[in-house]
Amino acid sequence: MNFTVTNKNLQVGAIQIVGVASSSLFLIGDANTISLSSAFDTPPESLIIGPFQPLEAENTNAE
Repeated sequence: MNFTVTNKNLQVGAIQIVGVASSSLFLIGDANTISLSSAFDTPPESLIIGPFQPLEAENTNAE
């Protein structure tokens, strides 16, 4: 496969970010190398890792 990249000027007028996920990267332009890391500030005893149970729908037709 032949792949040709033509770099041209890039102008960004305005950016509005409403929310950020737990793992995010926002990039405008080129990057040769991207290294990401994260820090977790929740105490280990409050972290729940395991199979997740689906929530049951509430019964809104109480009789």
